[in-house]
Amino acid sequence: SYLIFILFLALLISVEIIGVLGKGASRWIHIFGFSIQPSELMKVFIILALAKYYHDLRFDNIGNPLFLLFPLIIIFLPAFFVLIQPDLGTAVSIVILGIAVLFTSGVKIWKFALGFLMTLVSIPFIWNVIKPYQKNRIISFLNPESDPLGQGYQLIQSKIALGSGGMTGKGFLKGTQSYLEYLPEKQTDFIFTMIGEEFGLAGTLFVLMIFVLIMLYCTIISFLQSSQFSRLLCSGIVFMLFSYVFVNVGMVSGLLPVVGAPLPLISYGGTALLSIMISFGFLLNIHIYDKIKNFN
Repeated sequence: SYLIFILFLALLISVEIIGVLGKGASRWIHIFGFSIQPSELMKVFIILALAKYYHDLRFDNIGNPLFLLFPLIIIFLPAFFVLIQPDLGTAVSIVILGIAVLFTSGVKIWKFALGFLMTLVSIPFIWNVIKPYQKNRIISFLNPESDPLGQGYQLIQSKIALGSGGMTGKGFLKGTQSYLEYLPEKQTDFIFTMIGEEFGLAGTLFVLMIFVLIMLYCTIISFLQSSQFSRLLCSGIVFMLFSYVFVNVGMVSGLLPVVGAPLPLISYGGTALLSIMISFGFLLNIHIYDKIKNFN
């Protein structure tokens, strides 16, 4: 687990050296003719490294603040390199994902409350160091109508498309906002909006129900495990899948600021799909191994 984590951390650092510029940020690297985004794959291996650490750690040491240092390095070191790409949305999602694994492992709630208070106190400093376009995204999220043809354009068009779908939608390939090019990035970040326009509320609820069933099944697998490593790995993957879905749906519906967040297994994007499939491979391996162990 640690070796794989170090390998992908090195890939993440290499983005600063050989990264390919796209959409205003260096997030991709070319390997053997393929473009990959190490920050998306890093989410999986942060879960793997944290699961390994807390599997080896004695339970009575979990409450010791000194034993939080190494997990915080595992979380915040990749988040730092993602932040300087710059990719604020992915960096925040990495931190939240790591905190979720810490909570599942048994870290006391007061430590999270202390961290939350420190974050609130540091908001003025964070606001001064983030990029101007990131500030504009937050401002447009709070009031998209303030710049309807600029920063607020994506969110306004997304809301129009979602609302125009009604209960049952306009029909397959009949979305006007999508196919008249009013809706940007309809194949990646805003694909949920296109589904809502074409298939309406019924279609979006159907998609969300499938995700709920997948996460429920993965949660059941985690509950059945006797190994701390397996439980933490499964629960971390469940939360990673949930964060993908929650951020994407919240973003396109105006509940969250617009960030680059794909919808798992639906959005166009090879690296995000690869990270999800690797995660499902871990889950299936854990489930099958546990069945074989119980049979023997």
